[in-house]
Amino acid sequence: MAGLVQDCFSIGSTVECTTCYNANIEGEVLAFDQQTKMLILKCPSASKSAKLNDVYIVNLAMCSDVQVKKEVCIVPEQPLSLNLERLSTRARNQVEQKRLQLTALSAGVSPEGQNLYMAIARTIKQVTWSGPNIVVCKDVTITPPYKVDNVNSSDQRQLSYVKKIVEKHENDQANINQSTSAADIAAN
Repeated sequence: MAGLVQDCFSIGSTVECTTCYNANIEGEVLAFDQQTKMLILKCPSASKSAKLNDVYIVNLAMCSDVQVKKEVCIVPEQPLSLNLERLSTRARNQVEQKRLQLTALSAGVSPEGQNLYMAIARTIKQVTWSGPNIVVCKDVTITPPYKVDNVNSSDQRQLSYVKKIVEKHENDQANINQSTSAADIAAN
């Protein structure tokens, strides 16, 4: 590790790392584990939102250069204790979400179907795959090409609710595509 300035980083210091992929990551040190050489940095959000931050976990063994930009000598406040049960539940839920995404990929589901599935799963937890079909609350089925017309159910209340979610998703995707097209045109 060519530019490693020191063996320990103070929480709150600003550090810049150059990864083995020549990417520069600069941020505030949230944590550092000297034994594994893992550094956690809080950086401004890529979405440019002032309320959000990106958090990077950097393996310093895979960095070509590390520089301390600003050293903080003040002892930081004691961090709040972590709710391990909540974190464990969150990790299990994320693993389950990824497993369902893999199921969709192995079933040959289109990216549009995968995106719709994730949009529905943010609102309704009872979403599964049945081959290429999305099944919501065991009663509503959405078949390819995953449009409002492809939503079917005998339960009219659930049918109406899921159709609204699908319609909102379609509108959001259309707006994203329109914005992307406008940006591409402006760039040329």
